[in-house]
Amino acid sequence: MASHYGAGQQAYPTEESFTTADILWAVGIWSVILTLSPVIVFYMLMVA
Repeated sequence: MASHYGAGQQAYPTEESFTTADILWAVGIWSVILTLSPVIVFYMLMVA
């Protein structure tokens, strides 16, 4: 078990900055959440 310790550490970059893909992914996820949240609230109000 000790030989496999830290085996996956090379996959992560050493820098802490966000890449453009990370920012676009986060913006896309939040835009979907913020777009669907009024629809979900309206649905819950109509069903309840």
